[in-house]
Amino acid sequence: MIRKHIIEFVIFMTYALFAMSWVAGNMMTTDIMAYFQVEGVTAATWMTNAITIAKIIGNLIAAWFLVKLGPKKAFAFSSLLIVAGALGAFATNYPLYVFSRLIMGFGGAFVIVYFNPIVVNYFTPEERPIVNGLNAAAFNAGNLLALLLTGTLMAHLGTWQNVVLGISLASGALLVIWWLISEDFELSGPKNAAGEVQKAYTMKDGIKDPVNWLLPFAYSGLLFCYIAVFSLFPLVPNFAVASQYLASIMIGAGMVGTLVGIIVAKRYPLRLPVMRWCGLAMTCFAALMIVTSSPIIATASAFLAGFFLFVPMTCLVTLPQELPGMTPGRITVIFAMFWSISYVVETVLMYVAGVMADTTGNVYYAAAFAVACSITMFVATFLLPETGKKEPEAAAVAKA
Repeated sequence: MIRKHIIEFVIFMTYALFAMSWVAGNMMTTDIMAYFQVEGVTAATWMTNAITIAKIIGNLIAAWFLVKLGPKKAFAFSSLLIVAGALGAFATNYPLYVFSRLIMGFGGAFVIVYFNPIVVNYFTPEERPIVNGLNAAAFNAGNLLALLLTGTLMAHLGTWQNVVLGISLASGALLVIWWLISEDFELSGPKNAAGEVQKAYTMKDGIKDPVNWLLPFAYSGLLFCYIAVFSLFPLVPNFAVASQYLASIMIGAGMVGTLVGIIVAKRYPLRLPVMRWCGLAMTCFAALMIVTSSPIIATASAFLAGFFLFVPMTCLVTLPQELPGMTPGRITVIFAMFWSISYVVETVLMYVAGVMADTTGNVYYAAAFAVACSITMFVATFLLPETGKKEPEAAAVAKA
């Protein structure tokens, strides 16, 4: 009983520290660029692009590593790649530093896919909404740690290299804990009524399954809009509230939304209505945030947009886990596709937004495009299957 909660703490903090390292690196861009004597915005973007590229590729091959290495070694390997981000502190030139970010990005890509088979194996269906909600907040938690601690770490440790090493050291400690308490488990799930092991769910099977395309479609618009808040919105002049405040407000609201999302997923059995109306509310408040000239309305809208962005995340992650015949192996393939496709779509949409801004000469249109794309969650709920059961129905199933 205690073991599974320690395991959850380890996987949550592993991804949170990955996110912290990612965001802290972005916050220290000026110092890093000065150290390597590199100039230009394009060069600076490679620090983030390297991680994005790694996440797109890494998410797809995560399932292969899981099958080949087994859960214990696969997650340990992922953690080791995140710890290897420390190599950036010893880089002698900028390309080597970017390469270290690429390695770290692969680690993060693997870890987020492995969340789901670990949750399916260790936690009961009743426990999963809570655990899924917590894991959905891991990146936000890392964001928050970076915002709160990067300046302090720089002041106490002296250089950006020491900050990178410090975060990697903490990740290394989690790796040791994982290795000591984790164990391998069967990916194919329990045997069927005939005593036969269920057929392995391959990537080929995943590609044929429409649900595996609808899930990333639902999320990709929200992901694009969320990332745009940090990348595109700061380039838009004359917002009612400074864009950096909007970003901080949305992060804080996201933490609150995650907690509410866990409660809602536990108490309300259906998934699609929560995703549908929260998705619509998020788009509406994000739109109000960028069109209003009132600082008060803009601040409130930013909070509500962040809140409703994260409330449905627990339901979104829990929904595929509730599909009939779910196994750790199958859920790995589902989320390998989910994260990879989501980031591919987000990257394409971000490129389109950039072209739109350059063509029109107005970044505001790109920001409005990002907000419009967030409607994907609302649209997808009319296409996805409902996996939750109403109370009388759930009681009948349990009785049977």
